[in-house]
Amino acid sequence: MDLDFEVTDLPESDHPEPGDVAPDFIRPLVGPEYWEDAALSEVVAEGPTLLVFHPMDGAFPTTYIWNAFDDHGFAEEVQVVGVSVSTPYAHRDLLEERAAGARLFSDLDAGVAAAYDVGNDLDGMEGVTEHRPAVFLLDADRAVQYAWVADEWPAFPDYEAIAAAIDEHV
Repeated sequence: MDLDFEVTDLPESDHPEPGDVAPDFIRPLVGPEYWEDAALSEVVAEGPTLLVFHPMDGAFPTTYIWNAFDDHGFAEEVQVVGVSVSTPYAHRDLLEERAAGARLFSDLDAGVAAAYDVGNDLDGMEGVTEHRPAVFLLDADRAVQYAWVADEWPAFPDYEAIAAAIDEHV
């Protein structure tokens, strides 16, 4: 198969692992009707949460990831919350097209990506970082129950492994 892009190995990540407490943060949280600053700890207190890091809205990996989440119906079983460098305005558009039942944090400065060690310096451009795909299943105390972080770009989560983690921990 002739691809229009190169698969790139990403550096190792020191991301949160199962048993760790996921870092808390406050960012604009976009829902279907409005956005407001919210803390991750407030969101996970509502119940088990899939925290999904994804590249900027409009990038093909983001489209594939959210289409697959919609197909698997994860938002019917747990809270699904995305995080990317995209603006709340772009997130609102994404929510109109896909990511059914999800809410999306806007992490414009990629500070949350740095805290989770899931930043990806985009195409070697100085100062331009996006989030590498990553999925964390968190309990109400932010304890990580399941973790997957891409080790190459592009890469996509194992959706069956996510479903199994939800079945096991929720």
